[in-house]
Amino acid sequence: MMRSRFTVEQIIGVLKEQEAGISVADLYRTHGASDAMVRKWKAG
Repeated sequence: MMRSRFTVEQIIGVLKEQEAGISVADLYRTHGASDAMVRKWKAG
């Protein structure tokens, strides 16, 4: 199984920021999480 470079706490933090209205492009620049990655986290 592939190891994630983000911890569960970091993923939750990024998703909370996205729900608060921060654009995915800003999240990518800040955290290095791509659009597809954020969508995958949100779906899973």
